[in-house]
Amino acid sequence: MMTGTVQFGDEDFTASQRFQEIKSAAYDHLLTRIEELGAEFGRWSRQAIQEFVEIEVAGFVRQKRIPVNEAEMRQVAVALTKELAGLGPLEDLLADPAIEDILVNGHDKVFVSRGGVLTRESLRFSDNQHILRIVRRILAPLGRRLDESTPMVDARLPDGGRLNVVIEPLAVDGPTVSIRKFRQEPLKPDDLLALGTYDEDIFRLLEAAVHARCNILISGGTSSGKTSLLNALAFFIPTAERVVTVEDTAELSLNHPHVVRLEARQGGYDGSGCVTIRDLIRNSLRMRPDRVVVGEVRGAEVMDMLQAMNTGHEGSMTTLHANSPRECLYRIEMLAGFAGYQGSEDSLRRQIASALDFIIQIGRLSSGKRRILSVAEVTGMSDNVVAMQELYRHETYVDADGQERDRWKSLGIHPHTPKLAGLRGRLQGGQTPAEAPPPESGGFWGKRR
Repeated sequence: MMTGTVQFGDEDFTASQRFQEIKSAAYDHLLTRIEELGAEFGRWSRQAIQEFVEIEVAGFVRQKRIPVNEAEMRQVAVALTKELAGLGPLEDLLADPAIEDILVNGHDKVFVSRGGVLTRESLRFSDNQHILRIVRRILAPLGRRLDESTPMVDARLPDGGRLNVVIEPLAVDGPTVSIRKFRQEPLKPDDLLALGTYDEDIFRLLEAAVHARCNILISGGTSSGKTSLLNALAFFIPTAERVVTVEDTAELSLNHPHVVRLEARQGGYDGSGCVTIRDLIRNSLRMRPDRVVVGEVRGAEVMDMLQAMNTGHEGSMTTLHANSPRECLYRIEMLAGFAGYQGSEDSLRRQIASALDFIIQIGRLSSGKRRILSVAEVTGMSDNVVAMQELYRHETYVDADGQERDRWKSLGIHPHTPKLAGLRGRLQGGQTPAEAPPPESGGFWGKRR
């Protein structure tokens, strides 16, 4: 029993050790009462559970003479309702639309990402077992297990988010939980334009490239906005086309009327039943796709993706982790080696050059803003090296008011691919890139309708 009163001044009561102690003791009391109710409790609605908790917590506080006021008692009851009927401390974070990532490093360290910037939250779990209890509640309906024999798990949440958990002994300081949230309504191209991810000229180029069935690879680091950009590009795909998406964990939410979503499957306890991304890409080619969209290429499936792009499935798109367009090409070669590619280096590079049309580099700046950093076109082979030309490059500058601004410098080069040959005729009056009007007057592609 807790005695005495501790003053916390302006400190949030829910973030205090005292709150955790009261909640833990009241939780044990509630479990005893729930055992007495038996199966009846499982049929209660959330509203009924909330009323039950409020009554029981009030009685428990009086019986144990715990020194809390009405507001503090209400906070304990709310937290316990979330424990019994929801996802505990994670519930409010998952419901907050401004939060992009939730990162739990042990029971007392919770961080969230808002606008690309990480901050530490005041909330905490009672202990490591509390984390495991909540995580297993999330995993139970997904059919995934988490124990010593399977100490790592990656799962898709019902709302489309992604959950990754690592527990002891792999996680030294306690369970580590990483939740990537995704918007219920994916960002549209106009939304990314308004957010400053790119400018009007790049908008028009990407729109033209997708319409012309160019193969596009989006490159960037973790949480740089690759998936959001891939979702946005899907808005440009004609509605008459059939799109097959292949992902390790389904994250894409393409706003398209004809999408077939395929998701890889982890193996069972004995390793059986595993279905890889590579298996799904091969199978997708038998499903009459107009375009194949692979959420992320990170292994042997890179060869199957290149084959798809080279065998009539033009307009396909994928993402890959790399620091620059050139590094992206090196990484593809490395992954092809992991896949057991037996051909010559020259043959592989020719296959890459014929498969890809554009590489879009996206990154997260120190301010948390996501920006397209480079738009590069793959033009073919030159001296046994995959040749590229950069069309746009991101720069920052300080305006007259001392504010940091973004701009994208056009290098004055036309796209080389024959797929955009007809669109190049839109250049005003047959002007050369150097003579073309500045972006504010329409750029190479003319004003967007």
